[in-house]
Amino acid sequence: MQPLIQMHRWFEAAATLLVMVLFLGALAYWFLRRTEDPKLLIFKWVVSALVIAFWCWQAEAFKPTVINVYHLGITAICVVVMIITWRRNIANLVAAPFGNLFDGGNVPIEPQPYYSVAEAKRNRGQYNEAVAEIRKQLERFPADYTGQLMLAEIQAEKLNDLPGAELTIQRICDQPGHAPRNIVYVLTTMADWYLKYNVDAESARRFLEQIIQRFPDTEFALTAQQRIAHLGSMDKLLDPHDRKRVVVTEGIKNLGLVTERKSVAEIALAGQESSAADYVKHLQEFPMDFEVRERLASAYADQYQRLDLAADQLEQMIAAPGQPARKITHWLNLLADLQVRHGADLATVQQTLERILVQYPDTPAAHMARTRLGQLKLEIKGRETTSGLRMGTYEQNVGLKHGPPKQY
Repeated sequence: MQPLIQMHRWFEAAATLLVMVLFLGALAYWFLRRTEDPKLLIFKWVVSALVIAFWCWQAEAFKPTVINVYHLGITAICVVVMIITWRRNIANLVAAPFGNLFDGGNVPIEPQPYYSVAEAKRNRGQYNEAVAEIRKQLERFPADYTGQLMLAEIQAEKLNDLPGAELTIQRICDQPGHAPRNIVYVLTTMADWYLKYNVDAESARRFLEQIIQRFPDTEFALTAQQRIAHLGSMDKLLDPHDRKRVVVTEGIKNLGLVTERKSVAEIALAGQESSAADYVKHLQEFPMDFEVRERLASAYADQYQRLDLAADQLEQMIAAPGQPARKITHWLNLLADLQVRHGADLATVQQTLERILVQYPDTPAAHMARTRLGQLKLEIKGRETTSGLRMGTYEQNVGLKHGPPKQY
């Protein structure tokens, strides 16, 4: 029975020793990873172990009855040696909390690419050398957004290498982890480069369509659709590069023989009808071009006095999915403007503005709508006063009449 008890105690002691060795080993490894000079730290450990062993050997006979000046002197010498060995570490331990407030402490610096050399070479016109420097950084950080975008800019704007820039942009889009806004930016930038340098509307359309495919039913997709609607034909794209031509319209022939002449208002109305027809035709091809649809709504209200048709156009844009709040509040305010301008009653305008309060409470737009509701009666009354103002009638040829003859 006694051997089993001794074996059990021996096993407990071995397990305790093993745990202590593992703990001290892990602690030593942690300190070695953080120190700037591992060899010096190991030397200090060796010196400290020898000093502690010497002190324990000399303190073997330490008893309250036999402590003397010799033992105190040995202890003082060991303490001094330990202080000399660890003085810098002790000082750093005391000063580190205060120094960390200014230098960040021993937190390791996160590796990141540096493009200052490439930027300097680009500013000096050394574009190929700048590309080489960027590629060196991208070898270490292949998914870095800033470096790849800088590379594409140099390829497109400085080296006239649009195929190379396109390859770089597509590589960015295929990499995971980039924010959607960054993906949209590089695709839009690539479309702008094709329009600016190659006057290539089809290639620009191809990149804008990628935005619609990647981010459907979002604000990004709606913006891309409107950009596609404004691309236009090749003749329109070439206009900025051609010399401006001044076109003089032909006047009326045989003016003295014309019996009926159109007034300026009639000519303007004919031009307005042509513009509205152009808007409708354009929207049949590009129904998501909200800029043109907004112009059509204003034309229906101001030129044709058809507030119902104008409201229908604005409601279509408000109901479109993915519209941002700033756009919807703008269209609701525009609808209220048209209603006030063209004689809608107070309740109708109030209902329009209250939609902003319901959909977007506690926003600057709701605050503005609340302020406008408080002044709405005055606004409608001012419109009615302005629209009801009529010019007085005056005698004609006043300047040619003489006053009554003077009496002498």
